[in-house]
Amino acid sequence: MNATLPTAEDLRAALAGLLDGLPPKQAAQAVERLIANYRGTTPTDAPVLRDRSDVAAYAAYRMPATFEAVRAALAALQEAAPDWAPATHTDIGGGTGAASWAVAGTWEGPRTTVLDWAEPALALGRELARLSGVPALRAAEWRRARIGAGQELAPTDLITVSYVLKELTADVRAALVDTAAAAAQAVVVVEPGTPDGYARIIEARDRLIAAGLKVAAPCPHSEACPIEPGTDWCHFSARVSRSSLHRQVKGGSLPYEDEKFSYVVATRFGTEPVPARITRKPQIRKGQVLLDLCTRDEALRRATVTKRHGELYRAARDVAWGDEWPPGEHG
Repeated sequence: MNATLPTAEDLRAALAGLLDGLPPKQAAQAVERLIANYRGTTPTDAPVLRDRSDVAAYAAYRMPATFEAVRAALAALQEAAPDWAPATHTDIGGGTGAASWAVAGTWEGPRTTVLDWAEPALALGRELARLSGVPALRAAEWRRARIGAGQELAPTDLITVSYVLKELTADVRAALVDTAAAAAQAVVVVEPGTPDGYARIIEARDRLIAAGLKVAAPCPHSEACPIEPGTDWCHFSARVSRSSLHRQVKGGSLPYEDEKFSYVVATRFGTEPVPARITRKPQIRKGQVLLDLCTRDEALRRATVTKRHGELYRAARDVAWGDEWPPGEHG
């Protein structure tokens, strides 16, 4: 990866600068209030993030996790289409720009437009982008806009919709996904890795396929999800370094936490999805590794890889939740 692209460490440094002068206790209280009050209604003229201190505290708390989840989804797109790169990017409901940082950290130079309904979030996003020193982020356009029904989008190569659908009503969610599908060559949707988040991802996946797009990731295919509704949910995990604010709000002393997320990537151009995706943390036992897989041909299955498989066994001991299986078999 090009050394000039922004990293998670760059983002944390920029966020730390925003919190200078804001007492740690006040920041922690703002995050606790926002977590308690953040409900599933559609924000319009009364955003939950009321002012700069609210936005700075919540951004410091949530942006690193959103960045890592979106970056993982973008890496899956890059894996499925290694020769493709977006020239233009629209971040719908992008707030302070976590997804835009992830896009800037994946490809060099896409022109980004961030759309959100909360002006304090957009203002802080602009400030963070300036602090980044990254030309693509500093040149991004931050525009206030209502999200969903009646929204018009200019054609663009890539659209990201991260942690937004949970804030919208069902009809507005449908309108947003349909509008994104019509405007973009690639659409990346990320939601929390909960049963409800997965249900919203499946809903979006179905609409993207109906609009003529093909699934590039995480699924190895564009057929119906093989998970029986209500029995399980597809989600993944991204490791996030925890700031002192995280530790204040959540307690505990671990230097990291794992962000669970669900996602779908769909495109109008050809991609090469993985032959199989590891859908749970691999279980390493004595002399064997158990892998839960979603495959092109066999839907969901459990693979047992033992020492007698030689190189494949050594590879199985190194793979992670969300990786392709077998490694390097596609593309």
